[in-house]
Amino acid sequence: MGKLFLLILFPAFILIGRAQQPWQSSLVSISGTGKLVYAADNEGNTIPDFSLAGYGCGQIAIPDVSVQETLYPVSGDNLANIQNAINRVSLKPLDANGFRGTVFLTKGLYEVNGSIIIEKSGVVIRGEGTAVSGGTIVRETATTQLDLFLFKGAGSISRAESSKVAISESFVPTGRKLVNVSNASSFHVGDSILIFRPGTDNWIHDLKMDQIANTDGTTEQWIASSYNLYWERIVTAIDGNKVSFDNPVVMQIDNNYGGGYLMHYSFPGRIWNCGIENLRLESSFASATDEAHGWNAINISRVVNSWVRNVTSVYFGMGCVYIDNKSRNISVLNSQCLDAKSIITGSRRYSFNCEGQLNLFKNCYTTEGRHDYVTGSRTCGPNVFTQCKSRNTHADIGPHHRWASGTLFDVIDTDGEINVQDRGDYGSGHGWAGVTQVLWNCKSTATAVQSPWVSGKNYCIGLIGGKYPGRFNDRPDGVWEGLNVAGLVPESLYEAQLNDRLLTAVVSEKFTKQEIRFYPNPSEGHFNISYTGDQLKYIVLSLSGKKLMSGLTSENPVLLDITGFSNGIYLMECNDGEKRSTHKIVINKYTK
Repeated sequence: MGKLFLLILFPAFILIGRAQQPWQSSLVSISGTGKLVYAADNEGNTIPDFSLAGYGCGQIAIPDVSVQETLYPVSGDNLANIQNAINRVSLKPLDANGFRGTVFLTKGLYEVNGSIIIEKSGVVIRGEGTAVSGGTIVRETATTQLDLFLFKGAGSISRAESSKVAISESFVPTGRKLVNVSNASSFHVGDSILIFRPGTDNWIHDLKMDQIANTDGTTEQWIASSYNLYWERIVTAIDGNKVSFDNPVVMQIDNNYGGGYLMHYSFPGRIWNCGIENLRLESSFASATDEAHGWNAINISRVVNSWVRNVTSVYFGMGCVYIDNKSRNISVLNSQCLDAKSIITGSRRYSFNCEGQLNLFKNCYTTEGRHDYVTGSRTCGPNVFTQCKSRNTHADIGPHHRWASGTLFDVIDTDGEINVQDRGDYGSGHGWAGVTQVLWNCKSTATAVQSPWVSGKNYCIGLIGGKYPGRFNDRPDGVWEGLNVAGLVPESLYEAQLNDRLLTAVVSEKFTKQEIRFYPNPSEGHFNISYTGDQLKYIVLSLSGKKLMSGLTSENPVLLDITGFSNGIYLMECNDGEKRSTHKIVINKYTK
């Protein structure tokens, strides 16, 4: 029997981690066939799929948009030059891919006194990098609180109340991507819909948010009408009165608390396909506690399907990126928020702040922040913070106040705290910060994860660090698993979910099973390949489609020996001259 040796330098996205004793969660695990398996609790709740967050739902690479305007720094205020260039590009028609073009800021220092505003779809701002020497620096010189770059759509969401149809089930658990409704005749595949869950007085009461302690006389009890929640979804299938959609339910829908509804909506004023990249953004400041200077480096309002990447912000009073509650599917990648300048107190130093839906923050870094990776009031998910780090932090990471739903904090490394809890009368009545908040493989000095009295659970899986009771020690504990046990598999839940979804799409949509035999699969690294032709041509791919190696052999059957490689999933295309097939190779060298 011939031997076929492959050199694969990196496993494809789903990694085993660096620990010698890998383990899997009982809630989400990798099966023997390499698929993710979700375990439901006694109510049917599962950890949701977070993989559609970000630009293009994680399925489309961020493009390099062609340059239409090139600028060079001038002495003094550059605001008019930059704004005029943006305005000229904004007048161009959208191309076939939905872009107008890039405004390219060549290296050097651009001082500006005021806000730079982007109000049209398809406009990208690009620099030559974040380096102090040789990069592109845009420095805010204003002596008042304002945001440097403002991406700004218009208007508000328009809800088609007349299309509202009741969910006919008495209870819908988290994690589901379908509901049964009383009449689905008005919905069609591709429709933009809202899942609506009304706030009710009895829900507020059972959550005990009408009983928040009022220690200083400023606490506001929660009011039901302020907790009408709307999650944006797209219909993917209709089967009778069963409606399926792209993203999961991230909070229980319960007839005891008003049930739920589906309805159509539109938001024509949003802008899309915008980006900002490869820039160092600075604020001038008078002292370490100066409050009259640049506040957010980037403010994203009424924007969809856009991105921030490779941006460093320095010295701003609030943060690097703020995404408002009217924006969705924004990716913030490979960005830093450094050395904030302000008083260290409330409503300041929110380094990466998300109030919208389906947003992705990946590979970000902060110093001197307070709430570095944070969501706001009634933030409807899913949202994802993954592979991010914080140092010299002055407060905590997590949902901040008043009921965020469906957030993944994935591979977060902080020298401060991560908290999901009842915050009580902090901030005039923050109360329960959120539900379906998932901490996965994080590191912190101290962490509190509590579950609310009703409507769902919060999770902490694979935390390395300290557990403490939180502000109140009589609240229900969250779901904890593997505290201070290194080696959680998969290392990143977001990456595992993304690749699980993309692999399923690739295999099911593009390839047909053929007669070439590939066995056993999974294995610990030995695979046999038998075929009907005289020779076998093979190509090994990562899950992202990157070609790792290729070859040709006349041995039949062939022993593929990759026992030296890490656990993970790969694709192998085989062609024996008669049959062609693609196989998923699963290396599984651990026992659950």
